[in-house]
Amino acid sequence: MTAPAELSPGLVAVPRKRHGPALIVAVAAPVIALLLLLGLWQVVAVSGAVPADMLPSPVRVVGAGAGEHEALLRHAVPTLVATITGFALSVAFAFVTATLLDFSRILRTALLPLLIVSQTLPLIALAPLVVLWFGFGLLPKILLVAFVTYFPMVVGLLRGFAEADPEAERLLASMGASRAAVFRLVRLPAATASFFSSLRISITYAVVGAIFAEYAGAVAGLGVYMQSAKNVFRTDLVLAAVGVSTMLTLCLFGAVVLIERWAAPWLRIEQGRVDAGGGGSA
Repeated sequence: MTAPAELSPGLVAVPRKRHGPALIVAVAAPVIALLLLLGLWQVVAVSGAVPADMLPSPVRVVGAGAGEHEALLRHAVPTLVATITGFALSVAFAFVTATLLDFSRILRTALLPLLIVSQTLPLIALAPLVVLWFGFGLLPKILLVAFVTYFPMVVGLLRGFAEADPEAERLLASMGASRAAVFRLVRLPAATASFFSSLRISITYAVVGAIFAEYAGAVAGLGVYMQSAKNVFRTDLVLAAVGVSTMLTLCLFGAVVLIERWAAPWLRIEQGRVDAGGGGSA
């Protein structure tokens, strides 16, 4: 006897979705791909085709990182602080900027091209300038992280505002709602999905921005550690620091996903409906 179908709000019988196999595939596929990549790396490294000093094996990298775990942790902390602080500053300024541009067509016409032009500035050239202007402390790293992550969030918010339902806006306006009320009730909720998509994209750039600033000049951080290891030709330690920065990025990305699920759980439901519709049409 088959399990009864669930009833949707429209009283249409919908088969119960099975998330188990799909979840297993979603988790197992990247893990298997990573293991295959690491296995290939290990084989190439131990084969002698590439000098060990140029391409140390994953086993050697992990061992070197474990031996230097205290130093790596000590340098990871300032990088993480600069990343989180700069990212928070970027989110705040991006929201204010996008709101002002959405309210004023004149500001949008005047400032949006300048924001686009700002993205043509190469990060490798901008980082030393920021360090020269603001010194070797925490501030230049914060500013560079904010600069790197600012533009994607502004664009994402503007795109989200533009996706607001015009009929709902006209209905509220006909009922006497102010423009600020229409923005709060219609345009702001419409931008939620685009905003969190921009957050996920931007957070992957944040750690890179902090490390670039540390390369240009800092007293502590993963960028400083990588540069010191490079100067003594310790490729294994450089790759260990790269692994730590990757883990930091993945943790921050996961934190953004968890915040999205907590703050906007309806987005997950809508995505599930889209996936179900796509599966049904195949």
